[in-house]
Amino acid sequence: MDNKKHLTRRDFLKVAAVGTAGILAACNGAAPAKSKDKILVGMSRPLSGWNAKIGDSAYRPVYEKFVEEVNADGGVYVEEYGKKLPIELLVYDDKSDVGTMTMLTEKLIVEDKVDFLWPASGTSFLFAQAPIANKYGYVLITAEGGASSLRDMLPSMPYIFVTLSFSDWYQVPAFADLLAEKGAKTAYITYIADLHGIEYSGVAGIEFAKKGINILGSKSLPPDIKDLSPVIKEAKASEADVFCCFAYPDQIFPAIGTSAELGYNPKCWIGGPGVNFGFFHTAFGPLVEGVTGWTSFSPKQSAAAKELADKLWGGKPEDVQDPWGHPLYWAGLQTWKAAVEKAGTLDQAKIRDILATEKFQTVLGETWYDKGLLAKECHTGEVGQWVNGVYEVVGPKGNATADFVYPKPEWPA
Repeated sequence: MDNKKHLTRRDFLKVAAVGTAGILAACNGAAPAKSKDKILVGMSRPLSGWNAKIGDSAYRPVYEKFVEEVNADGGVYVEEYGKKLPIELLVYDDKSDVGTMTMLTEKLIVEDKVDFLWPASGTSFLFAQAPIANKYGYVLITAEGGASSLRDMLPSMPYIFVTLSFSDWYQVPAFADLLAEKGAKTAYITYIADLHGIEYSGVAGIEFAKKGINILGSKSLPPDIKDLSPVIKEAKASEADVFCCFAYPDQIFPAIGTSAELGYNPKCWIGGPGVNFGFFHTAFGPLVEGVTGWTSFSPKQSAAAKELADKLWGGKPEDVQDPWGHPLYWAGLQTWKAAVEKAGTLDQAKIRDILATEKFQTVLGETWYDKGLLAKECHTGEVGQWVNGVYEVVGPKGNATADFVYPKPEWPA
């Protein structure tokens, strides 16, 4: 049996016509049309559990407003498809559990095949998520979280870009400068027993020593601690000038309440994250006066800053949600959109190269990444303080919108 296929004259002409059309298209520079109707972005976020309070106040308002604005304008223009593509979010609840987050991150990439991955919430979460994103060649511009240990890994993770300022990039050094200028000599440190707290307490030990500030005591806090009175009593007995609580809202809030209740009023009380959120002012009212935390900008600093504050916070400084993170997260999303549009494709490697080498115009002004970190020059603040009911930038002095109040006022009755 002859299985060979023989072309008829008609078949030959059909094949020739198709081939000729392809050659002509190639000569004319025409590319095959590609079809795509959206950009699918996946996230594993703390929609429930202990970390939901931070997630809901930090990155979530930013990415929701950003997507709303971009989609109202038609989406992100991608030259490869010759049109704007709207963003669609696929968000899973990691229940504030690192193990669940890593599993969901793999699912988003391997099973859901999302076009892009946006970040989880928290330093230890990003520490676990970053290697996964990098392994699969997914650009990851981070949000809530940033640590010196993650920075040390960045040379081996070229797809990771960190937006948030943190401990020695450049918060604690700026804080130590403020304290030294005011004559602070001693400090007592409490910190949550996780990656965030350990790193902040370690950096404080280094930076405070440079300024001649002695640490009189240091106490780790379990995440589920309920009664901080023994710690606060010990700190009070030390008579340290500065009290540091490097922890999260679940520890910050009882620490503030217990300090006021026991009449412990050091010359400086710093905590965070937690002090920087609008719900801190809502919860404590006049007790917030003089309490110090971390920040990255103030709406007073520029027209672009005020526009973002109006957009996210309704123009009410006392209702500020997160002046430490919001502007940096917004700038990160702006760099992502600009890089996608410049690349003209959804190809992760090409977008990564643009993010790593280009400068962008964002809410922060000229913005770029320095070896995977948002450059220090792009930070418009490091240290914040509640002054007359408004969360101000007080350090470094060149970016300050108010003078650093030291010593802090007494707790109101």
